[in-house]
Amino acid sequence: MRTRIELTFRQTAAGDEAEAIMRRCVHCGLCNAVCPTYQLLGDERDGPRGRIDLIMQVFEGRPWTEATREHLDRCLHCAGCETACPSGVGYTRLLDIGRAVLARRPRPLADRLRRAALSRLLPRRRLFGWALGLARWSGPLAPKLLGVRVPPRARLRSPPGTELAPFEAEPVLMPSGCVEPVLAPGIRIALARVLAVLGMRVEAVDIGCCGALSHHLDDFHASRRAARRTIDALSAALDRHGARSVAVTGSGCTAFMCRYASLLADDPDYAGKAARVAQATRDPAELISPYREHLRAATADGAAARLVYQAPCTQQHARRLRGLVEPLLEAVGHTLLPAAEAHLCCGAGGAYSLLQPTIAGALRARKLGHLCAETPDGIASANIACITHLSDPQAPPVRHWLEWLAPRLRGGA
Repeated sequence: MRTRIELTFRQTAAGDEAEAIMRRCVHCGLCNAVCPTYQLLGDERDGPRGRIDLIMQVFEGRPWTEATREHLDRCLHCAGCETACPSGVGYTRLLDIGRAVLARRPRPLADRLRRAALSRLLPRRRLFGWALGLARWSGPLAPKLLGVRVPPRARLRSPPGTELAPFEAEPVLMPSGCVEPVLAPGIRIALARVLAVLGMRVEAVDIGCCGALSHHLDDFHASRRAARRTIDALSAALDRHGARSVAVTGSGCTAFMCRYASLLADDPDYAGKAARVAQATRDPAELISPYREHLRAATADGAAARLVYQAPCTQQHARRLRGLVEPLLEAVGHTLLPAAEAHLCCGAGGAYSLLQPTIAGALRARKLGHLCAETPDGIASANIACITHLSDPQAPPVRHWLEWLAPRLRGGA
């Protein structure tokens, strides 16, 4: 793609990087074929190719309006276009750069207030837990007033703990996170049990939000602050426990933390530490996959389930970790069913379902239709946003794949 970068952006880090990315685009349009918003809306500006054009117009100094920002806001950040792109266009990074430039002009007041409220509520675990409890207490009022579904309270079978693994076992760090412990605390318990069976012990590290939610909400300063706080805590914990891996149970957080090196590349105080934490960050499936036969040998007797796996975009596109989870569930006896359009986003997108409820709702209905086509006993996923977004009293239960795997192991009930 030919570019004419405006003088104010020329020879700046953002301008040079954006120009290099845009020049790789050959306008083939293969990205539109896998873009959920383009498939749904049919507007060129709501597909990756059109959004690249909009960003190029900004960097070329042409006037832009709130409609420009709206089309960029409608992107789910699913990275499906990057998987399909034959030219290797770094669309996700380009979108980040473009959104940061547009953020220099304030949003409309109502939008600013909504994003500010979410940016201060969601990453704070105690505040979010209190607000969620209040929403549950209000009954049907919260969905009517806020336009969101309130998930039911999670019930734990046993308290969390890592006593299952001997002290001499290989240590694996497990960040606490922000939203997930409130919505589904059993996920971390399941990870600890599975790793204990495989000879590893979990060391919990209380870090709060990793920065992903603030990044989704265009609060880039808050996102970098959260990233630095997370890096400090995990760097100290890696040294203290002699650990080599950080197991992050939410694929959205995993994908974001693996980008720490590029996010803080311009920070001389954190660039090295950011790269170390990014390299140590692992999806649990990466840690567990080499031990599939161990899982098979440790499987308890009893009825398994017919499951369908919903691979989050952050796992299958951003991290390119396809096909790791399904064999693990099959190893403990579950039957895995196919689902059409497995590559398309479910509409969760971090905080996207709160900011773009109409689009998110349409994509959710489409995804649930495919997932439930063969009447499975349950749906497995790897990201708390997807799990919460897809959960429905009329549909099979949606749980993290670790919560389907752990009870199948001896002593894991």
